[in-house]
Amino acid sequence: MEFDEIKKVWDSQNDEAIYGINEKALHNRIIAKKNKAYHITNASELLAIIANFGGGGIILAVSLYRESANIFLFLLVAWMFVTALYVLVSRARRIKSERTFDRSVLGDLRHAIAVATYQVRLSFLLRWNILPIGLLIILSIWDGGRSVWLAIGLMIFLFIANYFAGWEHNFYKSRKRELETLLSKLDTEQ
Repeated sequence: MEFDEIKKVWDSQNDEAIYGINEKALHNRIIAKKNKAYHITNASELLAIIANFGGGGIILAVSLYRESANIFLFLLVAWMFVTALYVLVSRARRIKSERTFDRSVLGDLRHAIAVATYQVRLSFLLRWNILPIGLLIILSIWDGGRSVWLAIGLMIFLFIANYFAGWEHNFYKSRKRELETLLSKLDTEQ
């Protein structure tokens, strides 16, 4: 290439941004992250609703059938039903609020952040829900005159479950932070 040709190429490049954002690829990536968070949230909600309603129903049926049922089992059933109802109402509110987001890059990103925020709150609730459920089960075991080893084994199991629930919660928090960082970068570029 001659110098004049190189100069023309150089001058044409000076008029364009050297680095640009591929908006279509960014939007597809945001939609993929939003859909992933949405599916995990749906699964978490449905699992919590089914587990609490189902578990509470089974405990209630067994407690009513057996004559040795105690007050702690009935409190456990009430707690599980209230938890399931709370998650069900929260799910309905979340689904209703989805219509408020526009379908642009920033709108989908804000929607993904809203879903991630909800998932963080849900995982926090379900993690700490282990505490009252475990306490009521242990009190029921103690009141029923069951083996101390059963209570100790249950405490170990609940400790392990709480550990993994904390790991899951931190994972959701980091994914939410990732989306918030992307939003702040896009806001500063505008």
